Amino acid sequence: MTPAAPPSPCTPDGDFRRVGVEIEFAAIAPQAAAELVQSHFGGQIERLGPHRLKVVGTPRGEFTIELDAKYAHPDDALVQKARERGDDEWLHWRLVLHNRTRELIGDAVAGVVPTEIICPPLPWPALGELDALFAALRVQGARDTRDSLLYGFGLHLNPEVPATDAATLLSHLRAYLILADWLREQIDIDITRAMLPHANPFPRDYAMQVLDPDYRPDLDTLIDDYLAANPTRNRELDLCPLFAHLRPDSPHALLHEELVKPRPTFHYRLPNAQLSQPGSATAEWNRWVEVERLAADADLLAQRSADYLAHHRRPSVSRWLDRLREWMKEA
Repeated sequence: MTPAAPPSPCTPDGDFRRVGVEIEFAAIAPQAAAELVQSHFGGQIERLGPHRLKVVGTPRGEFTIELDAKYAHPDDALVQKARERGDDEWLHWRLVLHNRTRELIGDAVAGVVPTEIICPPLPWPALGELDALFAALRVQGARDTRDSLLYGFGLHLNPEVPATDAATLLSHLRAYLILADWLREQIDIDITRAMLPHANPFPRDYAMQVLDPDYRPDLDTLIDDYLAANPTRNRELDLCPLFAHLRPDSPHALLHEELVKPRPTFHYRLPNAQLSQPGSATAEWNRWVEVERLAADADLLAQRSADYLAHHRRPSVSRWLDRLREWMKEA
């Protein structure tokens, strides 16, 4: 499968826009997963802890492989404190006990929480390289979100934004809100992931606000309105990392949470992790590109926004009857 070209394929500097990819899976430990990454991309494996490794020195950058559980890893603040006070024997033994405890926690949850590979940002035409890695993971026994009702694993895309002005970000947000239901249908969101809170839909009232043609916020207003309506990381399109990057001095606590990593990207959390689907990284990227195409077509975006508003302003009974008519036609 070939990655589709977005309407804005390059950065202002002329480089291909990049895409970061994060994937979760079960049944392969971080060490084995790191060895697979190394076999595909080269580099050297660095062991940061019993359940966290990196593959560094690859032509594509640095990969992180870890159990996706905070308490399976040493606390960075305690490790740093121990380094700064190297002559403190009590603190040394406290760190030894802490590290051993975290290792045992990781051992205990290894069959329950997923292993995660956090890939370096790749130029979008190179996403096929990840498809080859994901296929190898499946061959080696990795299990994805379809393999068990206990699994709710995701594949997250982090496309570099084409620009950071309010108008560009607003058009992409509008396009996403319009296409969100279509994306959920195309992806066929796993039932377990649908029940978990990690990729929740946007509130309807917020979508109506954003799609109103009179809504033309500046960047600060766009950020403030988003955070007021979505005080959580758990949105199918999480804009917190982007807004934390654009406004590092923002007083909003959410933008300073440990798990919010500032970066100039959209954090698209909706797709399932489906290693059994050939070309899964490329397939999800190609779906995302439909959002960017709609965002780039101002006339079509305005028409689709008007259609969305007209539909959702109708009484709920009328919308339900429309849905019944659609079902009857399909039958």
